Amino acid sequence: MLLRSRQVPQLGWNLEYIMWIFMRISGLAMAFLGATGMALAFLMGARTQMDLPTLMRWSFFPNPNHVVNSNIPDVTQGWANGFWQVMEILIISFAATHGFNGVRMVIEDYIDHSLWRPFLRGVLFALWLFSLLVAIYVILAS
Repeated sequence: MLLRSRQVPQLGWNLEYIMWIFMRISGLAMAFLGATGMALAFLMGARTQMDLPTLMRWSFFPNPNHVVNSNIPDVTQGWANGFWQVMEILIISFAATHGFNGVRMVIEDYIDHSLWRPFLRGVLFALWLFSLLVAIYVILAS
């Protein structure tokens, strides 16, 4: 039986460890924010005014323009305020960063140590930043 020594992991904070923690926290945060959005929509009368697909769409992206298939008289008065905009920005920030970090992990796993890896990381970072800026613009402009 041949015994091999294994590499001891580095102690302390590095990007991989921080991103590992972030993936767990962001998954929980998205579930919490979605459940909070659904509970608040129920409290605001959604159980009698929306069908289930509209409620789910509202819970994860509470944009008043999404509530089209319901008989709510004027959704812009009660739901288009700063609280819901902050909820939207938090959900889209966690979801986009969670997804782009997953793509980064795939790049780290399957792209060798050539010039492609830093190039793809840069492209991925630019796409992440662009998607966050566009999402925040859409949230604040709607």
